[in-house]
Amino acid sequence: MTRKEEEDSGRDLPLDERITGALVGAAVGDALGGPVEGHSPEQIVERHGGRVHGVVGPWNGAAWRTARPIAPYHKGDGHVTDDTLMTHALIRVYATVRDHLDAYAVAGHLVPDLMTNPRWIPELEAEALPLQRIFLAEKWLVARLHYGHVDPREAGAGNIVNCGAAMYMAPVGLVNAAHPAAAYAEALDVAGAHQSSYGREAAGVFAAAVAAACAPGATADSVVAACLSSAKDGTREAIEKVCEAASRHTDFESALGPLREAVTPYDTVGPDYRSPSLGARRPSRLHAVEELPVALGMLVVAGGDFRHAVLGAVNYGRDCDSIATMAGAMAGALGSPVPEDWAKTVAEASRLDLWGPAAVLTAVTREVFARDVGRRRAHERAFAELGGPGCSD
Repeated sequence: MTRKEEEDSGRDLPLDERITGALVGAAVGDALGGPVEGHSPEQIVERHGGRVHGVVGPWNGAAWRTARPIAPYHKGDGHVTDDTLMTHALIRVYATVRDHLDAYAVAGHLVPDLMTNPRWIPELEAEALPLQRIFLAEKWLVARLHYGHVDPREAGAGNIVNCGAAMYMAPVGLVNAAHPAAAYAEALDVAGAHQSSYGREAAGVFAAAVAAACAPGATADSVVAACLSSAKDGTREAIEKVCEAASRHTDFESALGPLREAVTPYDTVGPDYRSPSLGARRPSRLHAVEELPVALGMLVVAGGDFRHAVLGAVNYGRDCDSIATMAGAMAGALGSPVPEDWAKTVAEASRLDLWGPAAVLTAVTREVFARDVGRRRAHERAFAELGGPGCSD
């Protein structure tokens, strides 16, 4: 399929198919990237005898239970990671609130869910509290909001600055489908409970990207344009430079090095992903998380094609489960089909319903839109009574 055919294929997709594509696509990207997370493109080639082209097993094979630094997580074989677990958790908050969310919804609903409701955790191959699986940057939510009683709008301050909030913001973009500015604003509010600085900014811009991808006629280039219209500081510059580099490539193989080179001035982690620099993940207006610009870059390289974008993200290495989660969500929202064999394998291996959350979020999105229309009409009537535009002389 050519780029033009790929773009046209998603032009007339209805809302429910875009939401399903985004959420299933994000989970598939997550599962494909998980087993090679933390490694370089060269290490991935050496380990797998070439590039990864689908679901692969754990990096350490049967020794995954004890091999450091991954143990005790079974990454690989189609298992989703915390990116998907947190995405589904946020959808459950939307299903409860059935309206736009803010930082207080994170404190009032997301945190209790992580702490009190055991769920199947694919990487642990057991039922456990989600809190037992999520990374320290996500455990911060519990420490600050449940135990510290910090104002939810400010709780993200002091956390390490990473993509932890951005990785699960696709639902915010979907609830605000085709309205990137609204998605950006809502995600910034929600992410304030979790992140600050460019970590919070990445959450807002990723939500805007997903919302933009839902618009009829959207393309990879229009998604990038929407991101650039919202993004600030180092995040904007990183996206601009990475996507500029990406525009010169149509194959992820040739783009791997140039995309990494383009994002390097903005990335604080440094060349060795598992040994971050002393200045890593600290607040700054000059820097950006690596994951979002690279995901957007791979979307551009792929011309919006799901398979190509996700495989590019996976083979990039480093934090590639989150990069592929973002690339998969955006490509899926654009309407590029998620390979059925990948989706089926991931759903069965993870023992998760990947389609149920999409149906739930679609219903919530329609309800929220109806609420928004009602609120807008009420505002219009009130403004007209004040003598605003539209009032009769």
